[in-house]
Amino acid sequence: MLNDVTFGQYYPAESFVHRMDPRAKIVFVIAYIVAIFLAENFFGLAAVTLFLIVAVLFSRVPFGRVLRSVKMILFLIIFTAVLNLFFYSSGKELHILWQWKFITISWEAIINMIFLAMRLFLLVMGTSILTLTTTPVALTDGIESLLKPLKYIKFPVHELALIMSIALRFIPTLMDETNRIVSAQKARGANFETGGLIKRAKAMIPVLVPLLVSAFRRAEDLGDAMDARCYSGAKGRTKYKKLTFSWRDLIGLILFAGLIAGIVLLNIYFGGKFAVFDWINGNFLV
Repeated sequence: MLNDVTFGQYYPAESFVHRMDPRAKIVFVIAYIVAIFLAENFFGLAAVTLFLIVAVLFSRVPFGRVLRSVKMILFLIIFTAVLNLFFYSSGKELHILWQWKFITISWEAIINMIFLAMRLFLLVMGTSILTLTTTPVALTDGIESLLKPLKYIKFPVHELALIMSIALRFIPTLMDETNRIVSAQKARGANFETGGLIKRAKAMIPVLVPLLVSAFRRAEDLGDAMDARCYSGAKGRTKYKKLTFSWRDLIGLILFAGLIAGIVLLNIYFGGKFAVFDWINGNFLV
């Protein structure tokens, strides 16, 4: 059921992206998200897609493994796309293809649906590379280092970074636990694949209760393990590995700066999301 969900899992490899500083990768992911939402047309999204393909190649992570990270939000992508298809509205005149009562399908709605679906798809694909190429420990160190200035206002930076890394680390663990519980319930005659949406939601109740119990038990075991190792937070804590920027991070900075600059230029020269269709169809859409 959830065996191929890869978000939060680390993929060990010797690659250009794996060896980058975790702080740089976190900043680059933020810049990548900015680039996605900065793109106003399909030309900009095409540039982001090309950049993503290059990043996956340099990370040496199989494309199939990165694609499986989208499974977690596949329902959200489809649901959002359907809403935008049927209930899209604009201040301009729409080129209507089909209409029934308050539901309208137009060329603009189809284009907008594809555009938003691509944004969500690229967003998840790009952010999953961060967790696939960065260990939880390195991710914790990177977040803590980036938020270090907040320590001067007594903000619990170390604790926040630790919580975030533990949450990411336990995503695949909880997925495996869910699979085991679902298999056990199926062996007892439970049915999760037939019936309407309400029936399927009710069928998940016997899964959620033992999953919550298991999650609390794992949290308690983790707390006991940290106490046994004399963990006392950031106070007096030193690091075995020091984070340092390298030439790889400089190359990444140049590439991301070029990506954002390119998207800004594409927005200036081609306009909004309907630009590609205007260009192909000779201003068919206004």
